[in-house]
Amino acid sequence: MTRKGRKKRLHFRDVYSFKREKGSHKDDHSKIGGPGFSRVVYCNESDSLEANLRNYATNYVRTTKYTTATFLPKSLFEQFRRVANFYFLVTGSLSFTSLAPYSAVSAIIPLIIVIGVTMVKEGIEDWRRKQQDIEVNNRNVKVHQGDGVFKPTEWKKLKVGNVVKVEKDEFFPADLLLLSSSYEDAVCYVETMNLDGETNLKLKQALEVTSSLNEDHEFSDFGAVVKCEDPNANLYSFVGSMEFENLHFPLSPQQLLLRGSKLRNTGHVYGAVIFTGHETKVIQNSTGPPSKRSRIEKKMDHIVYFLFSVLFSMAFIGSVCFGVVTKEDLEKGHKRWYLRPDNANVFFDPKRAPKAAIYHFLTALLLYSYLIPISLYVSIEIVKVLQSIFINQDLHMYYDEAHKPAHARTSNLNEELGQVHTVLSDKTGTLTCNLMEFVKCSVAGTAYGRGVTEVEKALAKRKVSPLTINGEDYTDVPIDHSPKRTVNGEDDSEILVDSPKKSVIKGFNFDDERIMNGNWVNEPNFDIIQKFFRVLAICQMTIPDVDDKTGNVTYEAESPDEAAFVVAARESGFEFCKRTQTNVSVNELNSVSGIIVERSYKLLNVLEFNSSRKRMSVIVRDEEGKISLLSKGADSVMFERLGENGRKYEEETRTHVNEYAEAGLRTLILAHRELSEEEYKTFEEKFSEAKNSVSTEREAMIDEVTARIEKDLILLGATAVEDKLQHGVPECIDKLAQGGIKIWVLTGDKMETAINIGYSCSLLRQGMKQITITLETPEITALEKIGEKDAIAEALKQNVRRQITEGMAQIDASSSGVFALIIDGKSLTYALEDDIKKPFLELAISCASVICCRSSPKQKALVTRLVKEGTKKTTLAIGDGANDVGMLQEADIGIGISGVEGMQAVMASDIAIAQFRFLERLLLVHGHWCYRRISSMICCFFYKNVTFGFTVFLYEAYASFSAQPAYNDWFMSLYNVFFTSLPVIALGVFDQDVSARFCLKFPSLYQEGVQNVLFSWCRIIGWMFNGVCSAVIIFFFCKEALSLQSFKKNGKIAEYQILGATMYNCVVWVVNCQMAISINYFTLIQHILIWGEIAIWYIFLLAYGAMPPSFSTTAYKVFVESLASTPSFYILTLFVVISALLPYYVYRAIQMRFFPMYHHTIQWISYKSRLGDAEYSDTVRQISTRPTSIGLTARSVARTSPLRDTTP
Repeated sequence: MTRKGRKKRLHFRDVYSFKREKGSHKDDHSKIGGPGFSRVVYCNESDSLEANLRNYATNYVRTTKYTTATFLPKSLFEQFRRVANFYFLVTGSLSFTSLAPYSAVSAIIPLIIVIGVTMVKEGIEDWRRKQQDIEVNNRNVKVHQGDGVFKPTEWKKLKVGNVVKVEKDEFFPADLLLLSSSYEDAVCYVETMNLDGETNLKLKQALEVTSSLNEDHEFSDFGAVVKCEDPNANLYSFVGSMEFENLHFPLSPQQLLLRGSKLRNTGHVYGAVIFTGHETKVIQNSTGPPSKRSRIEKKMDHIVYFLFSVLFSMAFIGSVCFGVVTKEDLEKGHKRWYLRPDNANVFFDPKRAPKAAIYHFLTALLLYSYLIPISLYVSIEIVKVLQSIFINQDLHMYYDEAHKPAHARTSNLNEELGQVHTVLSDKTGTLTCNLMEFVKCSVAGTAYGRGVTEVEKALAKRKVSPLTINGEDYTDVPIDHSPKRTVNGEDDSEILVDSPKKSVIKGFNFDDERIMNGNWVNEPNFDIIQKFFRVLAICQMTIPDVDDKTGNVTYEAESPDEAAFVVAARESGFEFCKRTQTNVSVNELNSVSGIIVERSYKLLNVLEFNSSRKRMSVIVRDEEGKISLLSKGADSVMFERLGENGRKYEEETRTHVNEYAEAGLRTLILAHRELSEEEYKTFEEKFSEAKNSVSTEREAMIDEVTARIEKDLILLGATAVEDKLQHGVPECIDKLAQGGIKIWVLTGDKMETAINIGYSCSLLRQGMKQITITLETPEITALEKIGEKDAIAEALKQNVRRQITEGMAQIDASSSGVFALIIDGKSLTYALEDDIKKPFLELAISCASVICCRSSPKQKALVTRLVKEGTKKTTLAIGDGANDVGMLQEADIGIGISGVEGMQAVMASDIAIAQFRFLERLLLVHGHWCYRRISSMICCFFYKNVTFGFTVFLYEAYASFSAQPAYNDWFMSLYNVFFTSLPVIALGVFDQDVSARFCLKFPSLYQEGVQNVLFSWCRIIGWMFNGVCSAVIIFFFCKEALSLQSFKKNGKIAEYQILGATMYNCVVWVVNCQMAISINYFTLIQHILIWGEIAIWYIFLLAYGAMPPSFSTTAYKVFVESLASTPSFYILTLFVVISALLPYYVYRAIQMRFFPMYHHTIQWISYKSRLGDAEYSDTVRQISTRPTSIGLTARSVARTSPLRDTTP
């Protein structure tokens, strides 16, 4: 029976990709069924008894932290893990006993408010995640219900073994085994942006045996058993086999469609569910990033512990004094007759004075608990969230071209941005654009391409020589069309350079009349040029997309490099125009007739690129039946694979490759060779055997087979692509260097390329001495060929140790030299070992800049850890690719660049920005502000609590340590929550000691955060001492002013409730006014909050005092009847406020006049500049400019005073 609408099918027996996956009766699946490979899936039989016995996970996915049942206990546990909250829980519990000096309700309510606010915040965040889960779990997908009928079903109801139909632009609901697609050759295109952040499409293909299942009704009788690996987090591996019609078929990652990826450019696919829910690979990978806490937050815990020790000391001193006085009541008569010591309870019994002292100690712990700021943690969380909003909304960090703002993914590390000591940066896509342009090439020993790179221009400036290419002088050709930049009054814009010709084709900036417009046919080695561009057009995995209206071809490539190669081939007359699973079509320029003809090449094998192979090859059969191997790869692996007859142009090509590397270009070597039918047949058999192996060693077996065929190659030439520096990188590096921040570059590029990029961005400069640690020397190469493995490793290790020692000796011998350290990945392997990494770090931090070349992702992470743990300073890592994730997570702060390589680095980062230059504003402006705001906020928090707590202590001491509180219960409970907290929060959100313009103009200001001068123990203790002074002034002035005087209208003296209300009133005024004089930058909000808090205090006093005495107790009409009508109350308040603030004011005046901090100087400059005194501003700026060893400024200084950096 024929099917409707079926197209003519391909002959699959001719397609290699299916031949390699033939069914087999033989048992070649030794791993299946063993540990780690025990999963069995009954396709299309999800409800069978065997399937139900497996008890696999459902497809319901939950990403929330809590459930309805666990929210309350789990959230409470999270809150009371904080020592301060746990302490208040204990004191709140003890307040229900007779030990408490205040009512239980007044102690519990503030704790409930603080904990409640935090829990509500977490609940809202978790509810948002819950809504996302509901949306995802309730998506629909067509599921086979039996008899060939597919019906929409919610994702959460999917079971392992279900057969589903996914249509174009839909997400895959689970990990699926691809069975067939709408394409005749059973391929489909998949977008994996949600998995690895890459926007490039991936090609997937089903097995031949299921590829004919193209209609719904054909699944009515379908059944198969899949045996495969257990659930794991490896996105790029899948080992299994499918039993179908009594044959076994090996499965590979090529047949696995991962949950979260999207079907693109394909009508529909059919798939069997293999992994569901939390067993899918994407969920297995969704572990949260490591928990990071800022140094200030960690130090804050120590301050709380310090206050606990103060609290315990005060309680101990009070209890000892109380015990002594209580015992004296019995020995010297009834000195405190009002306590009735002859008939007292245990709390005041002179006969049991030690026991009374112990009880007093417990009571004092409750009474002095107000030393600990109960609302500190929740206030800091609020402030950090608001600071993050300011970062996100900063238009100066908004990238117009990509419409991407900055995004603070976590608010925990805001203040850490102001304390960065070392920046560790990736190069490609971070310092550079990751938009590759084909600039030059070397073919048959001849160099082509007249483009001038940025690095070449910087190199010419460094050597102080004209830059000539093909007889043309490009020395003074500018590159950047932005306004010129001046450094120390000099025009330094010549550092920014570009090619004389502006690229108009994306990925192509090649200019050479010998090649362009078909002129290559006139070259002596035109046949080699033809093969060279043919390799570029065929040896790739790009997907062409032809516009039906215009006929223009665009390309979906897996990397910017590959897209640049295909475009270069097209512009040179070799247009890659069509791809099927078995064929590649290229429109070529016929070298004889000069006519464009379409040539088809049968694609027999694709030997894919990976980080260990460092090369890619394809095996094709042309229209004449010849079989060719076309290969491209890194020079480190390609030159050694050349045959004796293929090295004709090796010397010239090596020279050109080195020149390209010096010019900052990325190079690849192109080669080819023809294969005989017999040779290919032998390879195909071994390759099929390796592919059919179902074991964890399959990849190693494949690499071994491919290495045997990729040999005896014939060299064609080399390509050179440029990855330009991002706009503003040199200026940003210069500003960071002036701020005292060290910058390391960790890259996978060749040493020559990295060094010259270093020159172009001013990390390196003329006169800077380079310490190079490398194992890429002829002596090392010879040793590796003849020695044993262990002996070689030890020799290499000792060689690295020697080079590090020599480098340190070189630095020690120089008194004024500036050094740069360059180390390659091979040397770095040994430098990071335990017994060498300490001297290596000492050498590195002694250098002005460090560049690590040929670094693997793991080495990047290890270097970051070494710097973080070795220096004990804040480290920041910045990168844009998946290979930077380990580095970002290891650093104290991870910055992701949302660039060309996708979003994986962003998803692993703490903060995301679109361009490297935004790092300047993020650190120097927002970092400084956040650090200063959080530091000042915490100091002010402790100040206000010490002020309040010590008035309680002084009053109790005055009252013979009788545990009598100075204030009404609710006065004490609401002090931190309502009457003093909002002005401190406003200070943490809005305060600016220096404007953004002056932060950037004076980058040395950033060192205040690096040196932690604003949150040192000296400053913290100083603020606490200020609190003690304020408390002493408030207490003694109020006590003396109110004692033994007729205070009320009727002549009565002031009782203790009047004294308490007056003291509390003064505390509220003093603390809020202290906030006012501590603020550098007033806004309307701050005015409202400061004076509003004082107004709220009076409103509360009126309302609370109007309540019945049984509730308001000592506050009953105390303001209306006693305070408001007494003029001395207002006079006393004014006098106490002035007296309490005077010490701080005098200290600030003396400090700013005689011992100014750096920000004080800049504040004075700002004031002078508003008065028009620009000369003073320039003078101070020149005096305060930080001497740097790298950056544009250092480069300018070195150019005017070259001897400054040379050793005498």
